[in-house]
Amino acid sequence: MERVEDQKESKSQTEEEKIISLKESEYLELREQANKANQYWDKILRLQADFENTRKRLEREREDFIKFANESIILELLNILDDLERTVELAQSQHQDIASFLKGVEMILAHLYEMLKKYGVRAIEAKGKLFDPAYHEALMQLECDGLPEHTIIEELQKGYLLGDKVIRTTKVKVVVKKAVTEKGRVT
Repeated sequence: MERVEDQKESKSQTEEEKIISLKESEYLELREQANKANQYWDKILRLQADFENTRKRLEREREDFIKFANESIILELLNILDDLERTVELAQSQHQDIASFLKGVEMILAHLYEMLKKYGVRAIEAKGKLFDPAYHEALMQLECDGLPEHTIIEELQKGYLLGDKVIRTTKVKVVVKKAVTEKGRVT
């Protein structure tokens, strides 16, 4: 039993911190490198914290930008809405004739088109042009002899571009060839 205890005691002595002899110059160099390592570690921690703070700030700024990016457009739309409300109120209170009311609405439409133009929005021209699936969406087809196939004969809903990007395709009616049966008859 004593031998086991002696072995445990000798193991604990060997596990204790060992003393190593170094030249003073080597010791000073190791101490200098340890100080540098601590300085670098502190610098890394500060940079990491700065990076995280910057990332959070940029995220908040991006969210604010998205939230308020359309503010100027909305303000202009509110002015147009005010004009439209005044026109309707005038028509209701003064029982104006339809021509005056129509004139007011046309002025508001002109204002709206001007605002859209200012922001780079323009209508896609379609009537009389050849169908292009990048700009048009065919909702109806009509057989017609006088026009080439795939010609747009009617615009059902306007399409718009924002710059060069299609933001809404034009809904159209297009010409198709008359169907021919096996015996050569047109159906």
